[in-house]
Amino acid sequence: MEKNSDNQYIATVSVVVPVYQGEKTILTLVNELAEFTETSTSATGIRYVISEVLLVHDSGPDNSAKVIHDLSTKYDWVRPVWLSRNFGQHAATLAGMSASVSDWIVTLDEDGQHDPKEIANLLDTAVEENSQLVYGKFAGGALHSRWRNFFSALAKWLYTKLLSPQDGEFFSSYRLMTGEIGRSVGAYAGSGVYLDVALTWVVDRSVACEIAPRVEYPRQTGFTFRRLLGHFLRLVLSSGTRPLRLVSLIGFSSFFIGFFYAAFALYGKVAHGYPVEGWTTVIVFVSMGSGAILFSLGILAEYLGVVVRNAIGRPLYLIRSSPFNDVLSRTRKSKQSN
Repeated sequence: MEKNSDNQYIATVSVVVPVYQGEKTILTLVNELAEFTETSTSATGIRYVISEVLLVHDSGPDNSAKVIHDLSTKYDWVRPVWLSRNFGQHAATLAGMSASVSDWIVTLDEDGQHDPKEIANLLDTAVEENSQLVYGKFAGGALHSRWRNFFSALAKWLYTKLLSPQDGEFFSSYRLMTGEIGRSVGAYAGSGVYLDVALTWVVDRSVACEIAPRVEYPRQTGFTFRRLLGHFLRLVLSSGTRPLRLVSLIGFSSFFIGFFYAAFALYGKVAHGYPVEGWTTVIVFVSMGSGAILFSLGILAEYLGVVVRNAIGRPLYLIRSSPFNDVLSRTRKSKQSN
C-alpha cells in the first residue's frame, strides 16, 4: 500500500511474468511496463502504480537468464525469481505470486499478447464488480492459430459442462487478483495443480473484463500440442473429485441393480421355472458378484477422493481481511475521493 503526500491511497501492483523462452521478448515487455512504474490513473479514477515486476525464470532453453539479470541490474523494480529447473508455466506463476508483496497481483505472458495498458481496466472491473479475481478476456478471441483456439475453447467447455460449472469460460493467463488471495494460493497449492482451478477454491466469484487482442511479439512459441495437452490433463486432474464421484455412483447403482435382478431371477425360478438347468445360479452369481466388485470400486473412489483433495492442496477454509478494510474497499474509497 502506498500513500502520496496528501495521504491518498495508491494501489500497488505486482506483475508476475513466467519466462521460458523470453530472450527476444522480455526487454520489450519490461519497457512497456516501465511506463506504469510511476503513478497512473484509470478511466474511473483509481490511482495505481506497478511497484515490482517479478520475472520468474523457468529454466528455458534460450538465453533468458542473462536478459533477466541485466534488467534487474538496470531497474530496481525488476525482481528475478530463479527456479532450479523447468517446472512449467503454472508452477512458475505460483512462485512469482508467492514472492510478491503488493496489494494487487497481475499475471501476464512473456509473449506480448497482453497489453499492460489493460491493467487499469482490470482494476476498474474489480472495483465495479466487487470481485477479488478478474480475467482479461479477448474481444473476438485470442490471435492464436485456429487449432489452438479450438482446443482451448473445447477444454473450457468440457470443464464447465462436465467437471465444474464455476467460471471455467473465463480462464486466462491475464489475471488480476488481490495480493492476499494470490499469496495464499501460492502457499497451499499442491504439485501439479491447475492455477485457475486453485483460485476458484477461495474466491466467491470471478469476473471477466473484455480487452483488445494483440499480436504476440515475433518469437518461437513454447506452446506445442504436447504442452497444451499437458495443461488440459492438469485441468482435469485438478478439477476435484467429480469424476471419482461418478465412479462411486456407478458402483453403488450397479450393486443395487444386480441385487434386485438376482432376486427377480430367483423369483422366476420358483414361480415359473426355467428350461435351462443352472441358468438362475449363473445369473445370481454374476449379478451379485459384479455388483459387489463395482460397489467396492465405489468405496475405493471415495477414499481416493479424500487423498486427491489433500494432494492438490485444497484448503478447508481461508481467512481473509475484513471486507470493510481490504484492498478492494481501500481502492474503492480512493476512487470516490478523487
